[in-house]
Amino acid sequence: MGKSEKFDYFDYFAKAGQFALQAAEHLKETLDHFDPNNIKKRMEEIHVIENDSDNANHTMLKHLTHEFMTPIELEDIVALSGELDDLVDSLDDITQHMYMYGLLEATQEMKEFSGLIIRSVSTLLEALKEFRTFRKSKELRQLLIEINNIESEGDKLYSTSMRRQFLENSDYKTLIGNTRIYEMLEACLDDCEDVADVIEGIIMKNT
Repeated sequence: MGKSEKFDYFDYFAKAGQFALQAAEHLKETLDHFDPNNIKKRMEEIHVIENDSDNANHTMLKHLTHEFMTPIELEDIVALSGELDDLVDSLDDITQHMYMYGLLEATQEMKEFSGLIIRSVSTLLEALKEFRTFRKSKELRQLLIEINNIESEGDKLYSTSMRRQFLENSDYKTLIGNTRIYEMLEACLDDCEDVADVIEGIIMKNT
């Protein structure tokens, strides 16, 4: 039997980024055209994306257990794939919590958050595509900086969103639900920054 084809870990990272972008786009569409009567269906749809992402991650880890040499250190591959998996999980969880909390309306701030998430995940995907050439890339570091900048925009939006909630919303059920959704949306931007930080750490170790 011939030798099996070597697994392309950099290609996997880019595919993981594609799953994250697909989930982010699904979330943005859900919020931009929010329909409380359709949220269960939307939850089920994004969970399919999350499940596909999980399967790809499991396939990669299965290959990794049999590798003798990897293009970067094994623990770095595990760390980066874990952060990417967490990002897709977080995007999936947001829609699930919309359903659980019986969200009746998507606020303007939620829609703004989804726009920031799209920007951040899109930038992250470009960084993951560029990651293969991290030792000589001139664009990668700037992409990572941009992800950090978007996260800072998210921090500001989170503060103003929460202030508005507590000043204007007297219905405690809506207040609790919206507050939790804002926390999770902001956490997605943190997850993107976490992926960027792992990539930055790998660059520093290998250059």
